[in-house]
Amino acid sequence: MPDQQPSDQHRSDPQPPAGDGWVRVRVPATSANLGPGFDALGLSLARYDEVAARTTDGGVRVVATGEGADAVPTDGSHLVAATVLATFDRLGRRPPGLELRCTNRIPHARGLGSSSAAIVAGILLAAALTGTDLPTATALRWAAAAEGHPDNVAPCLYGGLTIAWTEADGAHAVRLEPVAGLHPVALVPAVQGRTAQARALLPARVPHADAAATAARAALLVHALTAAPQLLLAATEDRLHQRYREPAMPASLALVDSLRAAGVPAVLSGAGPTVLALLSGDVSAGQRRIDEVVANLGAGFVTLPLAVDAAGARVCS
Repeated sequence: MPDQQPSDQHRSDPQPPAGDGWVRVRVPATSANLGPGFDALGLSLARYDEVAARTTDGGVRVVATGEGADAVPTDGSHLVAATVLATFDRLGRRPPGLELRCTNRIPHARGLGSSSAAIVAGILLAAALTGTDLPTATALRWAAAAEGHPDNVAPCLYGGLTIAWTEADGAHAVRLEPVAGLHPVALVPAVQGRTAQARALLPARVPHADAAATAARAALLVHALTAAPQLLLAATEDRLHQRYREPAMPASLALVDSLRAAGVPAVLSGAGPTVLALLSGDVSAGQRRIDEVVANLGAGFVTLPLAVDAAGARVCS
């Protein structure tokens, strides 16, 4: 997949007119881990992919514009299409064919949940196309099974801040309301990352003291994100996973360190390489500090000020 800068500029909008059997979903970007909440915490972000789908008489066709559009498949191996087809099979109701039109705005392979968004979109589209009233809890279990873990699919489905975990019957999650005045800022590099590569760098064991310290910060982070944002700098400290990923993304970890030294709560977004800053209070002052740090490092990150998405994935028609 070629390197791309995130952009809202698209060659054309592939979304079809209303009616004619089309259904549409809108799915948000997400940021998982948020520092110490490894594989558990996730935040839904107001940057959206939109996908329209309809059943056809045969075959699979995908039309995409935007992020990664020149590199993604246009047949049944496309992640959204493959998920729609797999969900049809789960529901026992596969039609002869499928057409998808995708408008991609979530940067690919940057730690902002593009694959989770695609999987959630596919599940919701299949349910809508078959007229199935699919409980969100079921969609979460299916999406987490497809993705491999629930930390991104949970906020994508529920919106807001989520805590996700896995039991014998699959993934579960609870949604919490983020504190008012929370302003996430994504710092997106041109280079891409791969979750599997970043996860492979994690050791099988970590020092007990690091695990205990990270557990305390994760608990504090839930409080900071829902009630006390002045504690975010302390609450986002991690000893469990970020430093081990540094060989794969040294510029991202250098940016995290520099931002935190400047008083900005900053973490890797998911497995990286995007860096997420969490601003509150005097947001304009925080943004100036971010701009100064990025300019001093000259590391080639694009700044994307974002809002928290409250609603999660939605079927629009």
